[in-house]
Amino acid sequence: MSAAKPPSSQSLPSFTSISTKQGLILILSTLTLLTFTYVSFSSLGSGLQYNYSYSPPTTTVTSVSTLKEDVDAEDAASRNPDGFSDVYHSPEVFKLNYAEMEKRFKVYIYPDGDPKTFYQTPRKLTGKYASEGYFFQNIRESRFRTEDPDQAHLFFIPISCHKMRGKGTSYENMTIIVQNYVEGLISKYPYWNRTLGADHFFVTCHDVGVRATEGLPLLVKNSIRAVCSPSYDVGFIPHKDIALPQVLQPFALPRGGGHDIENRTTLGFWAGHRNSRIRVILARTWENDTELDISNNRIDRSTGPLVYQKRFYKTKFCICPGGSQVNSARIADSIHYGCIPVILSNYYDLPFNDILDWGKFSLILKEKDVYDLKKILKDISNQQFVTLHNNLVKIQKHFQWNTPPIPYDAFHMVMYDLWLRHSVIKY
Repeated sequence: MSAAKPPSSQSLPSFTSISTKQGLILILSTLTLLTFTYVSFSSLGSGLQYNYSYSPPTTTVTSVSTLKEDVDAEDAASRNPDGFSDVYHSPEVFKLNYAEMEKRFKVYIYPDGDPKTFYQTPRKLTGKYASEGYFFQNIRESRFRTEDPDQAHLFFIPISCHKMRGKGTSYENMTIIVQNYVEGLISKYPYWNRTLGADHFFVTCHDVGVRATEGLPLLVKNSIRAVCSPSYDVGFIPHKDIALPQVLQPFALPRGGGHDIENRTTLGFWAGHRNSRIRVILARTWENDTELDISNNRIDRSTGPLVYQKRFYKTKFCICPGGSQVNSARIADSIHYGCIPVILSNYYDLPFNDILDWGKFSLILKEKDVYDLKKILKDISNQQFVTLHNNLVKIQKHFQWNTPPIPYDAFHMVMYDLWLRHSVIKY
């Protein structure tokens, strides 16, 4: 690893020196992020901008704002032969920005830290916190990495809270380790002080990452956080931070495709631990229902192999209530197996929410809607379900980690989110 270079004395090129194409890309990416910022801040006063709200008995489910039933999936595919369909907020902007990101984006990874402790890729890329490990490995092997900090658009702080947890580090020691490490980078290198850390980012999927970084407020407030638990009540800042998808890999069974709709005879499914208020209510309200498959405990594996995963193939809507945090690996499981995710978490800034139109392939409900869950799901027409399912298949690739990474997978989507945020950092 080459030594860090001192900051360049040359000023950044003025806007007028940027080519017309690059200027257009910058404007488009900035407008994209600013639009998402407006939506996110608007949601702070009233929770997320839910795609669906149910108020019995006078209100019924409509497809105007959520499902957009008037857009036929096959017609959309024919109008967008390159795959950039209306599941994205702005398909053409996404296409242009993504291409520019692949050509230009550079990230510098700080070389400091003992590689035998917390500054390396976890040995096993498995489990519900695998997203953290995959990102660490992918960024080190990707074209985006540069060993010249003067070429970097962003700086990656490679400290793994998941690795700390795996080694049995206490919360108190985690906080001290993070604080000492980051303060060491700030004193040794000049790059943090140029923007007070606004062009720095760190990644943590484990929920202990919130506690491990709380001893350094300037890191949390200034730098970009890519986290699996993007809840506003733990300081998540939507216009700055990124919701990292929590993906439980490897998947036990293949993807659910676009031709298995007729096999989905169960209306809704959830099984898991009752480790949150909403899960307790969900289980108590619906566990004895004959049309909803709701279990208040995990499925006993002794009844057969992969019983839990196979339920996803047979179900139309998979209920995804928040657990100890708002996030759940069940969302990515549902997407992978072709089961429409029903998001049942307040204040959840969904992964890639500034890129993907979640209303096109999922249902987003407030937690209070749990009492009317069955009616909500039964009021979804078959055509609406087919449209949702077809759209879900289109975005499955975005919730898959690969090594090495492939275009448009989870790694590249996270990098794209970082690219958007870099576009509005000025120094």
